[in-house]
Amino acid sequence: MRRMEKPAARYAVSVEIPVAWGDMDAYQHVNNTVYLRWCETGRIEYFARTGLLDRRGEDGIGPILARHTIDYRKPVTFPDTVRVETGVTRVGNSSFTMGYRIWSEAQQAEVASGESVIVVVDYRAGRSAPVDDRLRAAIAAVEK
Repeated sequence: MRRMEKPAARYAVSVEIPVAWGDMDAYQHVNNTVYLRWCETGRIEYFARTGLLDRRGEDGIGPILARHTIDYRKPVTFPDTVRVETGVTRVGNSSFTMGYRIWSEAQQAEVASGESVIVVVDYRAGRSAPVDDRLRAAIAAVEK
């Protein structure tokens, strides 16, 4: 087994995911929707590290996915392991942008990249909420 390249500096969180046989479609490569799930796995790991997942129970604050884009570069097939690298690239008033890179161990290459806009929501009030100092500090800590 070859050693995976080190994560790029702009991605703070890295998660390895084995490619499952069932991820492939009739065209004999991983279906495009699976890449979105891989990004979700990276995003949720990032949220866990910032404590954002716990806040919904604490103060009603949580994330919601507002937008996601993905650029597919190379097809992935079974067997393989991908590494999803995730980082925050921009923090706004009530949202932040996350970037993703998906790296194939078998190909030793970037196979996709993407971006998400996450809106901070006050689930109790049913509306967007500011990216407060607590979340800003947590993002800064993860990004170090």
